[in-house]
Amino acid sequence: MSALVEGIKGNRFAVFGRAGMDMFADPIGVKSEDADTFHADLGGSSANICAGLVKLGSRASLVTSVSDDAVGRFCLNRLRHYGVDTSYIRIVGGEFRISLAIYESRVENFQNVIYRNGAVDFQVTEEDMDRIDFSAFSAVISAGTVFAAEPSRSATFRAFDNARAAGLPIIFDIDYRPYSWPSPEVAADVLSRAGEASDLIVGNDEEFGFMAGGIEKGFAKAKELAEKPGRIVIYKMGEKGAVTMMDGHEIHTGIYPVTAVKPNGAGDSFMAGLLASVAAGYSLEEAVMRGSACASIVVSKPGCAPAMPTTPELDAFLADHPGPTK
Repeated sequence: MSALVEGIKGNRFAVFGRAGMDMFADPIGVKSEDADTFHADLGGSSANICAGLVKLGSRASLVTSVSDDAVGRFCLNRLRHYGVDTSYIRIVGGEFRISLAIYESRVENFQNVIYRNGAVDFQVTEEDMDRIDFSAFSAVISAGTVFAAEPSRSATFRAFDNARAAGLPIIFDIDYRPYSWPSPEVAADVLSRAGEASDLIVGNDEEFGFMAGGIEKGFAKAKELAEKPGRIVIYKMGEKGAVTMMDGHEIHTGIYPVTAVKPNGAGDSFMAGLLASVAAGYSLEEAVMRGSACASIVVSKPGCAPAMPTTPELDAFLADHPGPTK
């Protein structure tokens, strides 16, 4: 068994990245500007991954910083509600703020307004990372957003070094968000560095294309990254499914069609479902399919963290839905 798969099977994850508050308009279909009711819950890509993992029976600790205010405390409370360990979250005072996303449950003309000015999650430091007991974990996960600014960028590369020294595999969700970065050139360079340091890389065709300098070059970039022995690269293509590459092999998988009520949250749920399924003993292909099912479940419900399925819910979905598209 490879060190990567062995680490995932250990099922204890340290996750780097942001938590945030999501506010989504109610009822389904209403635009944010026309809504008079919004539901609030946990958001932020890494926090969503943590919630998804815990709902599927894994253990997850979020490593980030949150603002010393009511919204920061709301996010801490919601993380604890979902069973996510918060012992490595530092509370930061001053004018730094936790992320806020305001969106709606609709696909047509979907709007997601994200507030990231003075983002507190970028204040994670190398000292924060050095306080982590990496021996308590079996693998680490990072979303690409953490690399968009300092000191979080250097801190996360330090965490990668510490994880490597502890023998832990590194799982990387490219998660490219242009609004967080100073320039596309810096993003392409830094995200490529992070990819080279990782053992499992997950991204969509646009993200790999961005790293390669053009969407038409994305698949070649993913294949190039997959040439490292033991590394797994998952190239997602939306409705066209995914290609999983490892040691010269390619696994092509489809999706589970559903009636979507929103487009966001799918990637976070895919990652949680993939890792929890590998940890539960499923083959890599089966785990990719279970991750795809998790993504379908999340886009068919309002919210992100609250829409993440439990294991019984995932199994019930798979039992009720015909086989995936090919």
